Amino acid sequence: MNNTFSNVSYLRTTRSFPTEDVKQLSVELNKSYIDIANSVNCRTIGIFGKNRPNVTGESWYFTSQRQQSQRQIYTFIAAGNIPHGINLNEIYQISPNSYGSFTDGTNWYGVIYASNTAIAAQVSFYVTPANIVVLSGAGAPTITNGTINLEWINNP
Repeated sequence: MNNTFSNVSYLRTTRSFPTEDVKQLSVELNKSYIDIANSVNCRTIGIFGKNRPNVTGESWYFTSQRQQSQRQIYTFIAAGNIPHGINLNEIYQISPNSYGSFTDGTNWYGVIYASNTAIAAQVSFYVTPANIVVLSGAGAPTITNGTINLEWINNP
């Protein structure tokens, strides 16, 4: 069965390689390499870059073709606009894996990917064609330093 959705990144821990037949050894080595490459390529990549987008390693299937996602982090020190530099017409959509955090200098809080309306006592953000807009609702902690992790799904 060759179902893309059932593939998992699992490598068996033992494998027997033929010692007498060079052709059979070559076949087993090729299979082993393919298994390793598929497992490595199937993992989520843990690079979070500030100055340029990085491929996440995730696979999305909104269409019949595999779609990769990318992420970039953006820093902020107050509510307002953060230019993102992404042409939204060239991507499929912003990923639901977008999120952030901030500090008031003492405690750390989450920043939610929400709406274009400030939520009381919360810090949230939304994305426009030019900016990430950070909103601070009435009663929210003072922002002194924060990070938004913005992920988007590429067109197929």
